Amino acid sequence: GGQACVQVFFIRANQNWGNRDFYPRVGPDVSEAEAMEAFLGQFYDNKEPPRLILLSHPIENTDLMQEALTGKLGRKVELAVPKRGEKAELVESAARNARESLGRKMAETATQAKLLRGLAEALDLDAPPRRIEVYDNSHIMGTNAVGAMIVAGPEGFEKSQYRKFNIRGEELTPGDDFGMMKEVLTRRLKRLLKEDPDRQSAAWPDLLLIDGGAGQVSAVQGILNEMGVTDLPVVGVAKGIDRDAGKEEFHRPGRRPLALRHDDPVLYFVQRLRDEAHRFAIGTHRAKRAKAVAANPLDEIAGVGASRKRALLAHFGSAKAVTRADLADLRAVEGISDALAERIYAHFNEGT
Repeated sequence: GGQACVQVFFIRANQNWGNRDFYPRVGPDVSEAEAMEAFLGQFYDNKEPPRLILLSHPIENTDLMQEALTGKLGRKVELAVPKRGEKAELVESAARNARESLGRKMAETATQAKLLRGLAEALDLDAPPRRIEVYDNSHIMGTNAVGAMIVAGPEGFEKSQYRKFNIRGEELTPGDDFGMMKEVLTRRLKRLLKEDPDRQSAAWPDLLLIDGGAGQVSAVQGILNEMGVTDLPVVGVAKGIDRDAGKEEFHRPGRRPLALRHDDPVLYFVQRLRDEAHRFAIGTHRAKRAKAVAANPLDEIAGVGASRKRALLAHFGSAKAVTRADLADLRAVEGISDALAERIYAHFNEGT
């Protein structure tokens, strides 16, 4: 019915080294043999194949696949569909795992579909959204500011679609969440309009969820109107008056705030979406902050490579001490010429 699971068991020296399940995208009319053949080609595209691969279903182009995998390994690779004995039992075990995994996945997908229908009903959307984009910002006193976008749909969180945005606006006041959200949404929409102005691809969202209340929603709606995207639903998720989880209010342009029952599964679903966006934003911010902390001011000076940087750090004890050094001290460092000493001094004392 258009859903597939391939279970891979890794056997080395007659020991089971674990297993993984994969869910390749297939059409409703794709056979097991076609799904298996397509998977083999993709799975071994970036990894070394073993000498023996046991399959649950024969594929159509066995000779071609064996030849391709043999060329990749540099020695003969055999594909086999065992009918009896220990190898057949191994394959049946993998097939059983695949059936169970697919059953769980289909149950999760059905639950997700039900939640998306509930979300559409609660927010008065035309149809269950297939692509929800959730936005959040993270910063400390305005520094190392980042915006984050996560994506969710019928298959759950689509992590390959997540995006991070380094906030560039130099005119922004530190901590200006409105300004940061405006920059992120403007950049995102400009890219969508450039790549798919007719809105034909699945890259366009059906729903924007943002962290904030009526003010943020109004600002985002203003951006959409400026860009001529007037039919994209925007919903702000804000903590209620007591700031407690479970008392969230939903804000929509030109409409009264909406609250869901505290035990409504749709509310839990939105909380998960918002929490995932917050987690991704915080993680992105921490990575940016760590990179900034690790950055060395000496890296910005032309002519100061690894060996000269080590000489300067050994002589002065720290990069900060180098920034405060006078010209005579810089010239005294082994391996630093007069010209380079003057360049380093000018770099840190420009305008003084």
